[in-house]
Amino acid sequence: MPTLVRYAYNPAQGAGVIRNATHFRALAVLLIGCAAGVAHADGLPQAQPVMLPHPTTLDTLPVVDRVVVHKGERRLLLMHGGNIVRTYHVALGLNPIGQKERSGDFRTPEGTYRLERRNARSDYFLSIKVSYPNEADLRRARVRHWDTGGSIMIHGLPNYLRHEPEFYLSHDWTDGCIAVSNADMTEIWMLTPDDVPIDILP
Repeated sequence: MPTLVRYAYNPAQGAGVIRNATHFRALAVLLIGCAAGVAHADGLPQAQPVMLPHPTTLDTLPVVDRVVVHKGERRLLLMHGGNIVRTYHVALGLNPIGQKERSGDFRTPEGTYRLERRNARSDYFLSIKVSYPNEADLRRARVRHWDTGGSIMIHGLPNYLRHEPEFYLSHDWTDGCIAVSNADMTEIWMLTPDDVPIDILP
């Protein structure tokens, strides 16, 4: 069971809470729209229902200031001031061991990045882009005349499942991204502000 550190509302953190509230409202509108679309033949019949936090709890949500991924442990941690706010199981690239070096190697990067761009309409259940490649990645690839690749995301399950849901929880299956369950992705989307740093460790 993930460990939750609860925080009372602090005016100094108001900006973070407002950002989280904005993300919640946008996500709620999107999910309501998706739910309505399922009634049509062209909807997403395999979309998984997700429980959203109640809006009245927004003022107690912690403001995450760092994300840490331990690849070897398949764990993603949301941090606040050195405390673990949440912990999640992750799936990695199909070739999970080692640093990502180039496009098509199916590895998840290792290094220090930031979470930059959000996509509520990706091919997966929500996605947040990791700022790979960083300068070290670019230098390493340049020496070998390789294309670094890109589009590394934290995301949920595919919108159209090719396997049973249990498969995605017990296998590394991405092209190099960091994947979580849809319920976990909802929390990560809600709790991480824009431009938060992420350390991806071996």
